[in-house]
Amino acid sequence: MLSITSKSPYAVRALVELHRIGEDVPVPIGELAKRGEIPAQFLEQLFATLRRAGLLKSQRGVKGGYSFARPASQITVLELVELLDGPLGADATGVFADAAQAAREVLQSRSIADVAEAEAHAGTMYFI
Repeated sequence: MLSITSKSPYAVRALVELHRIGEDVPVPIGELAKRGEIPAQFLEQLFATLRRAGLLKSQRGVKGGYSFARPASQITVLELVELLDGPLGADATGVFADAAQAAREVLQSRSIADVAEAEAHAGTMYFI
């Protein structure tokens, strides 16, 4: 059906923070976890998946951390949801298939950069 676990909202929140800090600067995962109020071990698991998928890159060492492998403007919320939670509405039928398609269209139309900009203008956190 239309299942989005806590993985996707946490990942969006962390990537928005990463975008705010700077796309090209490696940011320690502990800092992102603290800023986003996300359990660090949980975020490590999410970021490992995103790194393997080519969305993030990691750098080891004292000045290590995570940075974007692609610009935040090219990473859609739908891409994150489907990487972390699987295809959205894959087994939905009838009215639920229509709802899944509508949700897919909205999530496909929003990038991480879009979410960060919307939050900056709204002054509140954006949750999906």
